[in-house]
Amino acid sequence: MFNYIINLFFPKVCSGCRSVLMTNETVLCTICRHELPLTQYHLDSNNEAVKKFYGKIEIEHASALLYFNKKGIVQELIHNLKYKGHEEIGTVLGSWYAEDLKDLKLNKPFDIIIPVPLHSKKLKERGYNQVTTFGKTLAASLNLIFDDTVLYRKRYSKTQSKKNLLGRSENIDSIFDVHFSETNHHKHFLIVDDVLTTGATLEACARALLKIPGAKISIVCMAVAH
Repeated sequence: MFNYIINLFFPKVCSGCRSVLMTNETVLCTICRHELPLTQYHLDSNNEAVKKFYGKIEIEHASALLYFNKKGIVQELIHNLKYKGHEEIGTVLGSWYAEDLKDLKLNKPFDIIIPVPLHSKKLKERGYNQVTTFGKTLAASLNLIFDDTVLYRKRYSKTQSKKNLLGRSENIDSIFDVHFSETNHHKHFLIVDDVLTTGATLEACARALLKIPGAKISIVCMAVAH
């Protein structure tokens, strides 16, 4: 009864179009869900996400669930996840993508999921890392370890989205570092993030993790700039 009253006065709305959700709908209405621009990158080992890292770092796999277009449904989803506290979006996207990733054929399976970290100052400002629920849901669904302590951001920086490619490349390599022990040696790390744009941030994260002996790197994002 209490939940009924709450929903009556504060109905849950679609994170894509803001229409009121029906009883059986979660995060997105049925219309928005069917309009999501799926990449199907998990079916192509030579997809556009992989190509972003050619000649830069060696990776085992890279993919993203959705295409990110300005003023589209996916931008609205990521905005609500990142700035409006709707962490359940990461949970839903993680649950959807886990089903696709279960079918991947890899030389070495993933071992540990690593979220792209926020600096402690940014984490305090925002209150949460927008990638955490996505990563934890993938880990639970794929029977992997989720670890947000190995990779850390050692200096605070302004958002990368407003910098040009040259500016990003010049500054970002010194941002990340790792804490690790022997138990992390020879592991296949799956780095997760929200949106893959130039790949500069993820490349820097991968370089830091590759300091670990025998480390292998893969990358999965909620969306990729299209």
